[in-house]
Amino acid sequence: MVSLRPASTCRYRLSQSWARYSKRKPKKNYVKALPHTSLLVFNMGKRKEDYDLAMRLVSSEKIQIRSNSLESARLTCNKYLEANIPEGYMFKILVYPHQVIREHKMASGAGADRISKGMTLAFGKPVSMAARINKGQPVFLVKTTVPNRKHVATAFSRAMAKMSGSYKIIAE
Repeated sequence: MVSLRPASTCRYRLSQSWARYSKRKPKKNYVKALPHTSLLVFNMGKRKEDYDLAMRLVSSEKIQIRSNSLESARLTCNKYLEANIPEGYMFKILVYPHQVIREHKMASGAGADRISKGMTLAFGKPVSMAARINKGQPVFLVKTTVPNRKHVATAFSRAMAKMSGSYKIIAE
């Protein structure tokens, strides 16, 4: 199995966004096919009208988060909430991974200099998807009741450990 590069290689938003993909003319694009996103479920928990507390996990910086990192944070947060307050919350992911992350794979090992073509056509192949997040933009939203506030804060702190960047928990 091919291992992923560290998140530090694609964490910061240094260049313009690249989400261009045409369904009509895929051969005319550099991105021939979009890589799959790991994040498939966006709404969890029980939808009710009697929730009186909304807590958001808000980004403190401009950052880019890969879809597998978002999925890992979602699983961690949802598993904790389901164990501690079953059917007492509504959990929603507010960002979607649109950004295509490209990687120019190089040959490594003995004799790689004879095989590798260097930087010839170094646009890169699409490897994964990421969500671009601005400073102050909410990533997760949990609606629940006031007595469950500590459980949601703990679930968010566990989810923060799975994602790069810094975040704040805001309660309304």
